[in-house]
Amino acid sequence: MICYAKLNLAVNLSLLQQQVGRMLHNQLWTPHLNTAHYQGDWNILPLRTPGGSIDKPFPELMGGDSFANTPIMTMLPEIAVTLNNLACEKLSARLLNLKAGAIIKEHKDADLAFEKGEARLHIPIFTNNRVEFYVEDERVTMKEGECWYMNANLPHRVANYGETDRIHLVIDCVVNNWLKTVFEQAEQKTRPEVKDRAMQLQIINALRLQQNDTATTLANQLERELES
Repeated sequence: MICYAKLNLAVNLSLLQQQVGRMLHNQLWTPHLNTAHYQGDWNILPLRTPGGSIDKPFPELMGGDSFANTPIMTMLPEIAVTLNNLACEKLSARLLNLKAGAIIKEHKDADLAFEKGEARLHIPIFTNNRVEFYVEDERVTMKEGECWYMNANLPHRVANYGETDRIHLVIDCVVNNWLKTVFEQAEQKTRPEVKDRAMQLQIINALRLQQNDTATTLANQLERELES
């Protein structure tokens, strides 16, 4: 299972910063819906939404609509270029502004993981060295212009202890062969899935209970594979 990965995907950071910078005081920014998950100000600017509607920017409100660009995308042409350079199906896309002093509490986004067929990519447009992003209690430092995958199905949290806002372009992508190749070439942090490990331990214990040479040999083999 991939916990996080730094992808080898280039963006035009200078143009992205110029265009996003012009949008910082736009009235179309709205507070993130999940107010129980954060403290301070965490705002969203919807770029791709169900049906292309600005009024329902969150994927969980999708219903039966397919995703489409919102009118805001026309004001951010370099983001449109960035999305077009991703040779996979794009679901939602948005700018997320975690204001200075704000925190996102630890939470999980169910089934949102590469192994489940959907990858959430983060591209920091503006950040600072006092932003702390943790995945399973391990800090992941993302620099401006880099592209990162985060397994949102794992516990994660963020705090902006800096004096400037942290703005990420966040894109939810459907995993296809092109994206698999990109991930194969990426720097990754991986670990076995907990569910798989627990199931393997149950199988090993059941084999040992049989108390015969064949079952014991197989149990030993599975145990070695698990430890490796």
